[in-house]
Amino acid sequence: MSIFQPDPDLTALRVTLARLRNDRGWTFDELAARSGLARRTVIDLEHGRGAGNITTWHALAHAFDVPIGELLGALCDNHTPPGTQDA
Repeated sequence: MSIFQPDPDLTALRVTLARLRNDRGWTFDELAARSGLARRTVIDLEHGRGAGNITTWHALAHAFDVPIGELLGALCDNHTPPGTQDA
């Protein structure tokens, strides 16, 4: 049994955030208003200048009307997600 824990793919998470925002044609201001987050927070997350916390990502998932797992699933883009490996 390996105790290796791969690093989360924060770049993929940032790209997912940008894709969701761009797919909807939303500005940073609009996403901030829809999520209740500060504009600076949204910009910093999308530009990789912060990782946020679960409350932040929960607010974004609701703003985009997507399950939080869809949004945070990008964290495992560069490795096999937990619970999906063969025993």
